[in-house]
Amino acid sequence: MGSSESTANQTTSTGGDSWFADYFGFEEHGTDLKTEIVAGITTFLTMSYIVAVNPAIMSAAVKIEGYSTGQVIQMLAVVTILASVVATTVMAFYANRPFAQAPGLGLNAFFAFTVVLGLGIPWQTALAAVFVEGIVFIILTAVGAREYVVRLIPEPVKFSVGTGIGLFLGIIGLQAMGVVTPDEATMVTLGSLAQSPVALVSILGLFLTLGLYARGVKGSIIIGIVATTLVGFALTFLGVVKPEVLAGAFIQEGGINAGALPAATYDITPLVGAFLSGFQNVEAFTFALVVFTFFFVDFFDTAGTLVGVGQAGDFLDEDGNLPDVDKPLMADAVGTTAGGILGTSTVTTYIESATGVEEGGRTGMTALVVAGLFLVSLVFVPLAAAIPMYASHLALVVIAILMLRNVVEIQWDDITHAVPAGLTIMIMPFTFSIAYGIAAGILSYPLVKAAAGELDDVSAGQWVLALAFLGYFAVRTSGMVG
Repeated sequence: MGSSESTANQTTSTGGDSWFADYFGFEEHGTDLKTEIVAGITTFLTMSYIVAVNPAIMSAAVKIEGYSTGQVIQMLAVVTILASVVATTVMAFYANRPFAQAPGLGLNAFFAFTVVLGLGIPWQTALAAVFVEGIVFIILTAVGAREYVVRLIPEPVKFSVGTGIGLFLGIIGLQAMGVVTPDEATMVTLGSLAQSPVALVSILGLFLTLGLYARGVKGSIIIGIVATTLVGFALTFLGVVKPEVLAGAFIQEGGINAGALPAATYDITPLVGAFLSGFQNVEAFTFALVVFTFFFVDFFDTAGTLVGVGQAGDFLDEDGNLPDVDKPLMADAVGTTAGGILGTSTVTTYIESATGVEEGGRTGMTALVVAGLFLVSLVFVPLAAAIPMYASHLALVVIAILMLRNVVEIQWDDITHAVPAGLTIMIMPFTFSIAYGIAAGILSYPLVKAAAGELDDVSAGQWVLALAFLGYFAVRTSGMVG
């Protein structure tokens, strides 16, 4: 009896009496319900901006007769949320990983500005390309081919992805905070911090967050984001910060202008299934190139994100591989297909998942919390992006700093590792693309190995992968696409 009571007490202390604890394996992963919830909230807060940003980008290309731009934006916001919920829920229950998914930045810009506005392809046809890409991904993942390709990524590239993503996150965050600004002579430079209230508030929020994190305060990133947001609201009331700095522009001098919030449009029937009409009058070669580009960017964006975030969470095995990677890859494939059906661009795993992982998220419960929060945000569609970008993005700088420590795993004294690792790390932030960084590393690995006389270290598959990326770069930089 005493033994049973002891076991019951131990189970209760770890949250084992919870269905969630049993299903997601909290004890096995060294976590608990509270930690997973905090991690999920953290991840959601750092990526919630996509609810506003994705519709803003996509609406440049998606025009629906009989509907205003504002109504289309609201439709796209709803679709963005639903696609994120579907993909992240699959990630939670099928893959049991703390990775969140949503329409990918960069891929939505390619969809809108290159495919639709640049090539003149109807937005319905672009959605058809996204759908086809998703189906191809599902097939490749089901037969294990996608996992095989991921395992072909050379070890130095795998170990450098986390650091590259860290720099990528860092520059995104610093730009949103106003710390880094564009410059014609040097590309980027230090912003006019003393003249920018937003930058000063962001910096104070950043150091508050770092200080709390250093003291081991749970939820430090959430506290930093909320505190920065509240200070931003206060300064807007006082007229120090311009209203338009805040997403939604409903904070104005002296109070809140509720009338500035557009009414949510929940009727998304003009978008759902629109991809079917996109298959009509398709020009085969151009359509294939669009699918090809979506495929490559999404494939290696996801692979890089999974490895990078997996490294941050210590999920990788001794060979630098993510165990059972086929499951999160399948969640990504299902999410992309669902996105195409619903009416949005490619869904992918988000690098912001690293924020939740750093808060202790270790299971699909973290992803489930993110999916739940996305679902709840449907009720507040106009308010979904109320957190100003400079507040949410300071979290990216915190995670960037933490992810830089992954660089110690690289064998810098071996030139055949240093070259592909160095290129992977540098290319990511400088081209604003995880995929390009991975491509540069994969392409350089067999070349530097051959030059060093170590051809035995390169598999046939790695040569094929390098040649595929050579063809990819040729297509992307030739003007045929993009």
